[in-house]
Amino acid sequence: MKKTTFILLAALIVLCLTACSNSTKQEATTEKGFQPALDASTTGHIIVAGGYDNFEALEAEFDRFNEYYPDVELVYTKVDDYNNMIGTVLNGNDAPDIYVNYSWMYGRDKYKSSIDHAENLADPALGLDLDCIRSNIILNTDDGTLPMVPVFANTYGMLVNKDLFEKEGLSVPTTYKELVEVCKAFREKGYQNPMMGFSKEETTSLFTLAAYPFFCGTVANDAEAVKSLNSLDPSAGKYMQPTLEMTTQFINDGCVDLEACAEIENNYDAVILRFFEGDVPMMICSGDAVSGTKKRESRSEAFIANPFTYAFAPVPMSDEGAYFLDMPNLQFSVNKESANLDMANEFMRFLVTSGELNEMAQNKGLMSPTKDLSFNSVYAAFGDVPESRILSPEVIGLTDDAVLQFRQANYGVGTGAMTIDEAIARFGTFTK
Repeated sequence: MKKTTFILLAALIVLCLTACSNSTKQEATTEKGFQPALDASTTGHIIVAGGYDNFEALEAEFDRFNEYYPDVELVYTKVDDYNNMIGTVLNGNDAPDIYVNYSWMYGRDKYKSSIDHAENLADPALGLDLDCIRSNIILNTDDGTLPMVPVFANTYGMLVNKDLFEKEGLSVPTTYKELVEVCKAFREKGYQNPMMGFSKEETTSLFTLAAYPFFCGTVANDAEAVKSLNSLDPSAGKYMQPTLEMTTQFINDGCVDLEACAEIENNYDAVILRFFEGDVPMMICSGDAVSGTKKRESRSEAFIANPFTYAFAPVPMSDEGAYFLDMPNLQFSVNKESANLDMANEFMRFLVTSGELNEMAQNKGLMSPTKDLSFNSVYAAFGDVPESRILSPEVIGLTDDAVLQFRQANYGVGTGAMTIDEAIARFGTFTK
């Protein structure tokens, strides 16, 4: 009898220890993600406003959120002429609870309403896991408040046809010297255009996408240069010289055929479909263009006939290695006057986690704002860039006006419309 009792007690102890261990493991796992803070039976109606025609990736998050709160209705609504109209919409009777915001709106009188309506998402009481987001793309404000949180990120780089590199026994270049050598090797193997990109107009042309990260690298640690550039001081043109010289070398080294690039009609749809023809090893573009690739695979007869594996990588414009220009793409704000403020904050607390942000970014085809980029093979190469070569316009502080001067000057030099000296002399006079 005593022996039986002892065996039963031992079994109970083992069961208890196993259950406690499993419970601890489960708690450790769930603590890293979202844990509901409101009653599951809570009802509500949340409106999220933005400029996209549709936002299936966000609506998928609505469905996932409803697993926790089945009686909360979440709706996405598009606002026409979003940037100009969001302030008016926020002041109206049907103001959204959550809305898209942009860093460049901060500090501009025209968009003051969009910032003023935003709740401070840095408030510890809200419990947002801001640590899961790369700190360099979080908006720095004068008073330390946080009116918006990045939900997507963006960068500049090149689509890479991985199958062509593997077929020809070549490696994706990581330095400028390697880039020139790879282009030469592809040409010798019969590829007429080893590297292409949109060149018809200045806006997000291949010249800007290839050279702007390099330019940021030349002024990132020079506060005086940034101040001079932002004030549009005519003498600040000198700070563009190293980049303009790099652009000239890039063209002279035959990395791109500008005549062939000029045949590409636009920097989004046409860029993608040209790349899907399958004979271009590298296509310079932005992360926005990359986000449209998945949907266009089925629109390309060439890709359907001969599909291939592709990824997005930095354009190496320096022998020291490529720069990763890390930028927020889309940011969410919470309307502090929302009638459903608690539930709006609960949805943001759900969304701002590594798991959900990564899931939404992958569904949308954009870069995630989280610290781990390895989960998405398309963007994984940017996660390999050393921290010393990751640049953030948010941190550097160049204004849009200063960047416009650089873009126009660089485009003029790249297309041969002006010399480097002429471009430098015209700094501060370029217009849209």
